[in-house]
Amino acid sequence: MGLGRTRVSGYTRNVMATSLTQLLCEVRAGDQAAAERLFPLAYGELRRLAASMLRSQRAGHTLQATALVHEAYIKLLGAETPAFESRSHFFGVAARMMRQILVDHARKHLAQKRGAGGPRLELNEALAYSAPQAQNLLDLHEALDALAQVDPRKAKAIEMRYFAGMNSEEIATALDISVPTVTRDLRVAEAWLATRLGG
Repeated sequence: MGLGRTRVSGYTRNVMATSLTQLLCEVRAGDQAAAERLFPLAYGELRRLAASMLRSQRAGHTLQATALVHEAYIKLLGAETPAFESRSHFFGVAARMMRQILVDHARKHLAQKRGAGGPRLELNEALAYSAPQAQNLLDLHEALDALAQVDPRKAKAIEMRYFAGMNSEEIATALDISVPTVTRDLRVAEAWLATRLGG
């Protein structure tokens, strides 16, 4: 049974987070056995991230949450194992990997269809990838990359909120800033993206 389907208590969740953090330290030290034990422990949260990204999909979408999790995990622990600094860092990188997979999927679709992009969508709608929205996802991806050039922290906050589904407290912990700063960063970044995306 996957962790994503199991109801866990606060205590169990804390134990799992501690175990995951310990495994990440072992992976960083080069322990391949730890990398193999990491996936079952992280699967539930990774599946939640993937489901969050694909939540608004229409039936028949060719990319499913399980496939997205597996592809992201393979990339996460590829030839060069990244030095994950914390649990939040791990899931932040996982969210970025999933975003890149969705963008690659959208690019392949557009290359095959060569369709024209539709009208601009709101930020949340652009994240809900489906075939007709492929161009919107690519536009959002480019806008986030442009924001990262101007203000990397705000781009990470947006990525963690909208791609990883993290709340303000989790973002604050991951970025080592206060919750009010997260709130301001998200507000400013959303306005910047809306202007960039023509919304």
